[in-house]
Amino acid sequence: MTAHTIFVCTTCASTWENGKRVGESGGEKLLKRLQQDNQNSQNQEIKIQAVECMSACNRSCVICFASKDKYTYLFGDISPELSSTQVAGLFECANKYYHHPQGLLPWAERPDPLKKGVLARIPAIPAAIPVGWV
Repeated sequence: MTAHTIFVCTTCASTWENGKRVGESGGEKLLKRLQQDNQNSQNQEIKIQAVECMSACNRSCVICFASKDKYTYLFGDISPELSSTQVAGLFECANKYYHHPQGLLPWAERPDPLKKGVLARIPAIPAAIPVGWV
């Protein structure tokens, strides 16, 4: 099966002084929490990767589910202080994404943080670009 990734924006919820980031950002806290809990996850095929910025600053913290030939989902308003239940729900949703051939995540099957915070569902890029597309 192709690689599945949860991208986590590490710039989200940063504190800035004199044009420099100070201390640990909310995104970095969220990344550490997800990495820690992913070690205990049932599905080790889902990787967690830091991303410098996903340009959704007014909706931080931001994560993304992505895989080749599947929809890409961008979620915002994710607390860096997720409860254990919320983290488990996020990984359960990532597992559903992993198992669905197109990566579809019906709204009713998502945990609350991913129901309220969906920013985009981006279609997969076709394997072959049709003639005439430029």
